[in-house]
Amino acid sequence: MSLPRFQLSSQQLILFVALWMTGVDNLSYYRKVLEIYPLDGGNLPFLASIVVLQFLFTLLLLGLIGWRPLLKPLLTILLIAASLAAYFMDNYGTVINADMIRNTLETNVAEASDLFSLKLLLYLLLLGILPSLLVWRVELVPIRGWRALWMRLRLLGLTLLGLVIVILVFYKPYSSFFREHKPVRFYSNPIYFLYSGIRYANDQISDGRREFRKLGTDARLAADRGKPRLVILVVGETARADHFSLNGYARKTNPRLEQRQGLINFTDFSSCGTSTALSVPCMFSQLTRDNFSNGEARNSDNVLDILQRAGVDVLWLDNNSSSKGVAVRVPHEDYRKPKNNPVCNPECRDEGMLKNLPEWIARNPGRDKIIVLHQMGNHGPAYYKRYPAEFERFKPVCKTNELDQCSVEAINNAYDNAILYTDFVLDRAIDLLRQYDPQYATALWYISDHGESLGEKGIYLHGLPYFLAPEAQTHVPSVLWLGSNIPDSLRQAAAGRKNQPLSHDNLFHSLLGLFGVETAVHDPQMDIFSASSNQSQNSLR
Repeated sequence: MSLPRFQLSSQQLILFVALWMTGVDNLSYYRKVLEIYPLDGGNLPFLASIVVLQFLFTLLLLGLIGWRPLLKPLLTILLIAASLAAYFMDNYGTVINADMIRNTLETNVAEASDLFSLKLLLYLLLLGILPSLLVWRVELVPIRGWRALWMRLRLLGLTLLGLVIVILVFYKPYSSFFREHKPVRFYSNPIYFLYSGIRYANDQISDGRREFRKLGTDARLAADRGKPRLVILVVGETARADHFSLNGYARKTNPRLEQRQGLINFTDFSSCGTSTALSVPCMFSQLTRDNFSNGEARNSDNVLDILQRAGVDVLWLDNNSSSKGVAVRVPHEDYRKPKNNPVCNPECRDEGMLKNLPEWIARNPGRDKIIVLHQMGNHGPAYYKRYPAEFERFKPVCKTNELDQCSVEAINNAYDNAILYTDFVLDRAIDLLRQYDPQYATALWYISDHGESLGEKGIYLHGLPYFLAPEAQTHVPSVLWLGSNIPDSLRQAAAGRKNQPLSHDNLFHSLLGLFGVETAVHDPQMDIFSASSNQSQNSLR
C-alpha cells in the first residue's frame, strides 16, 4: 500500500510541517513550561499562547529558509533532526546546544551505539521518517516569479504580525517569562537546536581562520629538581565526586584507594565543562573556564606541548573517543581495539592501557615522562558495559540504555560498579609506578572530565549548559598519589590544598610545577604544588 499523494503550495507544506513540529516535537518544552505555570483556569490563556507562539516562531523559521528547490530535502533533514532532539530531551533531559552538537559530532561509532534503543527507533520512525515520506508525496503547485515571492512575503508578514499580536496581548506574563525563565527556551524544538547549529558552524569557520599561537617557547626543566619525574595522569570519564567513597559516599566504591598511604583527595574540585568535547581541551589549556574557547584552544599550544618542548617524553593513550585535539602534536595511541589493547572482553578495558607501559618507560631511561590515560570510565548510558563481570558487586543492575525504564537503585548500582572498576585501575597504576621509585620521582593524578546526572529531577547523562547544570555534572573527583622521591615541598603544598576550591583551571600550571618547568606562562598562584599558591589562598580567608 503506497502513501497518498497531495497537491500543496510550498507555503501550505511549510504550514503543515510547522504544525507537526509544534505538536509532537516539543513535549519537553511544554513540560518545562507547565512546571512554571501549572495547568489551571487562570493560566490556560497564557499556556495556549505559548503553543501558538511556538508555532509562529517555527513557521517564521521554515518560511525564511524553506525555498524551492531545496524545500523537501531541507524539511526532511529538519524533521529527522527534530525527532532525534525530541528523543534525547524527552528521555534524558538533554539540551541540544552548541557544545552538545560538538560532542555528538566527535563521538565514535561504539559510543553512539550505546545510545541506540527501540524507543529511539520509534521516535525516529514516527516523528521523523514517516512525516518526511509524506513530505515527499506532496506535489508542489508550480508558482513562479513575482507571485511566488509575494506569497512567501505574505506568509512571513502575517506570521510576524501574529507574533507581535500574541506578545502584545500577553505582554506582562511574557516579559516575566523571557526575563526570569530563560533556560526553558533551550527545549524549544527545532528553534534552539538550529540556533545552536548555526553557532557551532560559525565557530568552526572562525576556528579555521585563527593563526596558531605557540606558548612557553622559553620552557626548560629546572636544574635542581632532583630525580626525573615519571607521572601518570588519568583523565576520568563521567565520574561524579559524590559517588567516591573517598568523599564520604556510603558505599565502598574506592576500597583499594582508601588503603593507600599518603593519598591526597581533593574534595572540592570542579570541571571546566559538562561534556568531554569541552572539558578535555579546557583542562589542558592555559585558558580558564571563564574565557575558554574551543577554537582558541585548538589553535594554541597546551600543557603537553610545553612539557614536550621542555624535554619531557609525552605519551597519550586513548580508550575513549579521542583526545579532542589535545594530543595531535604528541605521540598518541588508540586503545579502543584489541590490536593495541590486550584486555578486551568484549569491550576494551581501561586496565589494558597499563600493559605496555614498562616497555615504553624503558626506551629512554632517565628522562622525564608523562603518560596520559584517557579512560572509558563511566561513560553512559550503558554503565553496565563499563566494567568486567567480576566488578558487578552492587545489584540489581540497570542493563539497558533506556535509563527511564530502570529504578534509581539499579542505575546507581551499574554506575557505582564502574567506579569500583576505576578504583581497581588506579590502584594497578600506582603499583606500576612504585616499581620505578628507585629511578624516578613518581606520581599519579586522576581527574574526571565532568560528572553525570542519574535521574535527579528527571535529568540523565550530562552536557547541560554550565549555569544550568546541577552539581552532579560539575563536581568531579580528583585524587593524587605521590611517590617517595617527590620533594616534600611539593607534597606539602598539594596536601595543604586538598579541601580548598580547585578546578580544571589548575591542571595546566600544576603540571608545569610538578615537572619543575621554568617558563613565563607558569602561574604559581594556579599551581597546587607551589607554596605561594597555598599562602595566597590562606591570605584570602
